[in-house]
Amino acid sequence: MDYVFVMAGLIGLFFGGEALVRGSVGIARRMAVPPLLIGLTVVGFGTSTPELLVSVDAALRGVPDIAVGNIIGSNLANILLIVGVSALVWPIRISGATLRRDTGVMMAATLMLIPVLAPGEIARLSGLVLFAGLVMYLSWAYLRPGEVEPTAETDAPPPSNLVSLVWVFAGLIALMAGARMLVDGAVAIARGYGVSEAFIGLTIVAVGTSLPELATSLIAALRRQSEIAIGNIVGSNIFNILGILGVTAMVTPIPVASRFLGFDLPILIVASLVLTGLLVTRPAIGRGIGAIMLASYVAYIWFAQG
Repeated sequence: MDYVFVMAGLIGLFFGGEALVRGSVGIARRMAVPPLLIGLTVVGFGTSTPELLVSVDAALRGVPDIAVGNIIGSNLANILLIVGVSALVWPIRISGATLRRDTGVMMAATLMLIPVLAPGEIARLSGLVLFAGLVMYLSWAYLRPGEVEPTAETDAPPPSNLVSLVWVFAGLIALMAGARMLVDGAVAIARGYGVSEAFIGLTIVAVGTSLPELATSLIAALRRQSEIAIGNIVGSNIFNILGILGVTAMVTPIPVASRFLGFDLPILIVASLVLTGLLVTRPAIGRGIGAIMLASYVAYIWFAQG
C-alpha cells in the first residue's frame, strides 16, 4: 500500500505541476512576458510548487530530513539529471546575458546554504532572509528582464485567462493531494526498510517533485526552445533555495542532519559551479556533456546510500 501511495503521489505531482505550468504560462503570455522571463520565473516557480508542498508538509510532520533532502536533491536532479537528459535529447543553445545573470543568482543562492545549514538548524530568521532574497530577485527580474532574442511565433494563441485560472487551481489541488500521499508513502517505506529518511528525501522524493521540471525541460528541448529548457532549471533552483526553504523555515524551524553539510551540499555546489561555467563560457551544452552529467548523477545516487 505504501508503494501505491508513492506512485499515486508522483502521478498527482506530475499532472498537477503540468496543469499549473500550463495555466501560469497562459496567463504570462497574455501579459506579453518574454520567453526567458517565463522560464526563469513563471515556469520555474510553477514547477517548484511540488517541492514547496512536500517540504512544508514534511517539516510540519516531524520529518525534517525529507524536507531538506528534497531541496538539495531536487536541485541536484535539476542540474545533473534534467539538464543531462535534455541535452541528450537536443543540444541546449545558450544565448544572451540575461541567462548568465540569473545563473549568477542561482550560484549565490546555493552558496548561501553554507551559513544557513551550518548551525544545525534553519531558524525562522534564516528563512526570512532567504525569502527576502527571493523577493529582491523577482523584483529585479521583472524590472530588468534583459535582452531576449526574438523567437518565431509558432505556438497557438494563448487561452483565455479564465481557462488558464482553471488549470492553475486544478493543478494546485492535484499537487496538494500528491504531496501528502508521496510523503506518507516515502516515510513508511524508509522506516520499513531501515533506509534513512535523508536518503529517501534526496532521491525518491526529490526526483518525484522534480518531475514537472523534467517534463517541462524535455518538452522544451524537443521543441528546440532552449531558453525555456535551461531557464526552467535555473529559475527552479533559485526558487527551491530562496523560496521553498525560506517559506518552510518561516513556518517551522528545520533541524539539519550533519550529512547534508558534509556530503550532499558540497556536491551540489560543485554541480552548480560546473553548470555556471558551462552557461558562461560555452555556446551550447552538447550531448557529450549531457551524458557526463547523467553519469555523474547515477554515481551520486550510488555513493549517497552510504
